[in-house]
Formats: sequence, structure tokens, C-alpha cells
Amino acid sequence: MKKIKIGDRLIGEGEPCFVIAEAGVNHNGDVNLAKKLIKVAKESNADAVKFQNWITEEIVTKELPKPEYQKSTTKSEESQYDMLKKLELSEKDFESLADYAKKLRIIFLSTPESKKCTDLLERLDVPAYKIGSADLTNHPHLEYVAKKNKPIILSTGMATLEEVKDAVRIINNTGNKEIVLLHCTSNYPTKLKDVNLRAMLTLKKEFNLPVGYSDHTKGIGAAIVAVLLGTLVIEKHFTLDKNLPGPDHKASVEPTELKEMIKGIRLAEKQIVSMNNLKKYLLSISNNISIEKVVVNNLKTILGSSIKKPTKSEKEMIKLSRKYIIAAIDIPKGIIITKDMLSIKRSGGGLEPKNFYRIIGKKAKRIIKKNEIIDFNMV
Repeated sequence: MKKIKIGDRLIGEGEPCFVIAEAGVNHNGDVNLAKKLIKVAKESNADAVKFQNWITEEIVTKELPKPEYQKSTTKSEESQYDMLKKLELSEKDFESLADYAKKLRIIFLSTPESKKCTDLLERLDVPAYKIGSADLTNHPHLEYVAKKNKPIILSTGMATLEEVKDAVRIINNTGNKEIVLLHCTSNYPTKLKDVNLRAMLTLKKEFNLPVGYSDHTKGIGAAIVAVLLGTLVIEKHFTLDKNLPGPDHKASVEPTELKEMIKGIRLAEKQIVSMNNLKKYLLSISNNISIEKVVVNNLKTILGSSIKKPTKSEKEMIKLSRKYIIAAIDIPKGIIITKDMLSIKRSGGGLEPKNFYRIIGKKAKRIIKKNEIIDFNMV
């Protein structure tokens, strides 16, 4: 297995676990709060701090509702668009954050959700790109990011094994072979019965690539178990305070928990063990860190299935988080459709982005309104 270099760190067999402190949107749209998160990540000894950058108008239609977990943690009546607009940071904000992370000597990463956002990160000279689970099937985006010729950390939540294979193929076809796969479950928080760490081992066996785990469970125990099984990367959402308003705070760890988790990871990575010995080693580590008893007592549940496929809870997330092909403008009847007439956004369903180039060059059978979901019957 080839080792991958991100910043001054190597990811691969025999290397320390690469820990990504996922700030995500827990800055609540406040750049000063975001800087505090970077400082916490550094003080916790994380290897990298990661954000998400987007332009709301480019990634979601105005009417799309939020997933259930977001309705329970934010104003239930507002749309995804309204929520994301409040959380959006500007290009100047990201320039400031990247400079601050450089000053603190911590690797700065982000998940770009469009070409413009990818180009911004390229100007900021990020050492790698993170692609979220919602964009795993967004083949045009994967291709665009891959052509930057930097390592890609690819989350695989909501995905089947075949969809992961397709994504890896798209990236490899650009000549980019620098891929880290992250197993995860796209629900916040993830229930222990939906963790399925055996599926992480399936990814490792199938692709012979560095494999990690993006942990959305409450607490730190599941991440420690993943490290004992040999994961090479851990990504974990963190916040300054779980009681802050916003969609992800309640499913995140606070600064003391983040420090405790990373301390546990450094203990666990020294003793990768078989599944039969997991409980023994987890108990030995728990003498030094606070691992939740529910994790220790439910290891079989956490290991779960080795089949890489969406859980029941993820199937409910797919339509509201993945992106689909829509009209970027009003398209007149009879016109030949060009690339600029189409957009890829969260729209609640429709044709997957892998069909993007199959629509280009076709003739519109009828008037297609701006932001209307495209299907093959229209062309």
C-alpha cells in the first residue's frame, strides 16, 4: 500500500494515525469562532483542522427541506438554503483562517462543494482536498478536484461498494492515484448499530488504499475501536460547546473530549489487535482515558456488517444531501443543451451527476424552467 503525504505527515501502514479535527460548520458563520476552533484543534494535538466551504446559491435549491436531524437542532421551518446561507463564510474569511492555521502550525483542510470553492482552496495552497459523502456520486466535481493533482480524502457515507468503485475510477482516470477512503455513516449522531466497522475493513481489502473512519457517533469510543482495528485516519466533529445553536454541535465532541480522544488514539495505535482481543485491549486503554461503557459492552454491535451499503437511516438522507442535475437557466423548447445550461445542486432527487454529459448535446423537448429537476423525458 502506497503512503500518501499531506503537509508534513505521511498516511500509511506503520505511520501514526492522522487525526482530522472537523470544525465543519460549528463556527456558526463567525470567523472569530472559527479561529477559536483552530486553536482548540492545535491545543488538542490534532494533525489537521477541517472546514467546509460553499456558495449557498451554487449547491442547494431554495425550497429543499432539511434532513430530520437538522430540523431537531435548528429552526425546523427554515429551508436548507436559509440555514446554509447563515453558516456560509466568505473567501476573505477562509484566507484569514488558512493564515491563522499556518501561524499555529496545523494543517488546514476544507471540503469544497463547487469549482469556485475548489479554486479558492487551490489559491490557499491546501495540501489535500476532502470530498464529503454527499459528493461521492458527483462525478464532474470529483474529476475537477482530482485534476488539481493533490491527495483526496474521500468519505463514503450513504454509498454502496459499487458507488465507491465508480468514484475511485473517476479520480484515477485523471491520473490522480492519491486517495484516502473514509468509512462513515451519514447520520448525526450515528447510532452504534449503524457504525459497521467491518465495512471499513472491506474498503481496505477491496482497494488497497489507505482507509480511515469519519466518526459521527456520540463520544470517543467508536473512534478508538477503529484505531485498534488499524484505521489510518480518524475524522471527528468538534465544537466549543454542544449547547450552541446549529446543526452539528450536539453530535460533536467538546475540547476536553477531543483531547481525550487523541490521547486514546495515540495509545491504541501502538497495539493493533484482532477482533477477538478488542475488548481486552479497550479495557486496558480505558484505565487511562474515559471510554464510554456502552462502547465497551457493545463491540459486536459496533463491528456490525462487512457489507458496504447505506444503512436504513442513510437511505432517508440520500435525497436531501446528494446533488442532482437541474436547469441553471430557463431552457427554451427545441434548443440544444450546453454545459452552461445545467447545474448540479441538492434538489431532492432527479438524475445523478454521473449523467451530466449524457444530457449535454440533447435537444429540449419542452421549456425547462430554471432550477427544475432534469430527467431524460425532457430531452
